[in-house]
Amino acid sequence: MNTTTALDGSEAIGRLTELLRHRSLTRGDFVLASGRRSSYYIDARRTTMSGEGQALIGAAGLAALHSHGWHPRAVGGLTLGADPVAYAIAHAARLAGTPLDAFTVRKQAKDHGTGRRIEGCLEVGDPVVVCEDVITTGQSALEAVAAVRAAGAQVLGVLAVIDREEGGRQAIEAAALAVAVLVTARELGVE
Repeated sequence: MNTTTALDGSEAIGRLTELLRHRSLTRGDFVLASGRRSSYYIDARRTTMSGEGQALIGAAGLAALHSHGWHPRAVGGLTLGADPVAYAIAHAARLAGTPLDAFTVRKQAKDHGTGRRIEGCLEVGDPVVVCEDVITTGQSALEAVAAVRAAGAQVLGVLAVIDREEGGRQAIEAAALAVAVLVTARELGVE
């Protein structure tokens, strides 16, 4: 399939699911960032940082923003996982003629230069969507939400490429935030 041509959201999701299954899903015995053990690992960066993955995530992410009625000024999240996701969506928006920028939330503020924790295109008062590559516990997304709010922006919701379906989505929703997910672990064939 030539993914350089315009795809609608459902076409992009179908191909993205295949690509994630092929490039990013590994079975074995793993310790996750949360400290939990898992019989599988999803290295989403193997997809989110690929050219095809960028095109698919851009199309699917932009469609998800529209389907949730979100009209952000910028998208971004905690580095490193959220970076390629946000950049892909911002690029797809530009190609579609929609103004949308991206930002990155550092794990800590810099101790040199401007000392910023958030880099890129984020202004006080901006409506934004926080992006995430994989939701497990939801803590990375919630950390990014807290940083973005501290910078004076308004969070419309959280968009994730993959939900491992281990309670992270519910944790984010419990913080009164809507969540959009492109692909679930179950859809990748993980039970």
